[in-house]
Amino acid sequence: MAINPKDLPKKSLEINSNLRLFQIYKNLKRESLKCDTYFQVYEEMFNKYVGKKITFVEIGVLQGGSLFMWKEYFGKDARIIGIDLHPNAKELEKHGFEIYIGSQSDKNFWRNFYSKVGKIDILLDDGGHVNDQQIITLSETINNINDGGIVMTEDVHTSYFKKFGNPSKYSYINYSKYLVDVVNSRFPKTDVKKNNFRDKIYSISFYESIVAIKINSKKIIEPNILNNEENRTLNVADLRYTDYFPKVDNFINKNLPIIKKIPIIKKIVRYLFYTHNFIIKFKYYFKLKKYFK
Repeated sequence: MAINPKDLPKKSLEINSNLRLFQIYKNLKRESLKCDTYFQVYEEMFNKYVGKKITFVEIGVLQGGSLFMWKEYFGKDARIIGIDLHPNAKELEKHGFEIYIGSQSDKNFWRNFYSKVGKIDILLDDGGHVNDQQIITLSETINNINDGGIVMTEDVHTSYFKKFGNPSKYSYINYSKYLVDVVNSRFPKTDVKKNNFRDKIYSISFYESIVAIKINSKKIIEPNILNNEENRTLNVADLRYTDYFPKVDNFINKNLPIIKKIPIIKKIVRYLFYTHNFIIKFKYYFKLKKYFK
């Protein structure tokens, strides 16, 4: 159940009271539902755009309160656009906002939208919070964000709610985790399926109920391993498994010394314990499993 900003718990009120955006929100004349944990994230991600000539798009704007908040926050040079499924939202156009009516799960809506609006700088998804709506919105938007821009999806806690068809393999939060793999696929020899967004998504930030994706193809480079000393060869032994393999050797020498005298058995042991690390992978599986509970 929503509460009045003045009735927030002490810690939340202390934190938010220092934020300009929260002060603007408190004085809105129109209704806008926001979670108190979001204002810190907004300020962290959006502050650099204040006073700039940007295009900001918000999905889910029927009452219009949030559009007035963003207009005051970003300043007079910002182009503020609202998207909603309800046709009554068109009423907000008389206040200087651009309003588009359509379904965020409709690819054709997005393609038509960007053909009219052009590229944007920020998209804030506060729409229906359903998996297909969030995923399609993001997928259709990434290529239409200017370098240095952001796609922010809020209320992603719905990825855990049965009411929204979750938990599901195809939830928005799982799609976001998949995009982490896409970002890391830029590193050579990573066994990750390539995706067209790997050259668009610069970084992904996870907050409570928010995923913020920064788009900046200009900053993306293919990784190269550097050595700051030219022509120098580092002759250092790989010690990462030294806490395990000597124990195996000692055990074999002490309890099964005959193994090392049988060539074929010796080869099998080396293959299992050293060459492909099958045994150590098995060991680590059980050792680390508890951290994922």
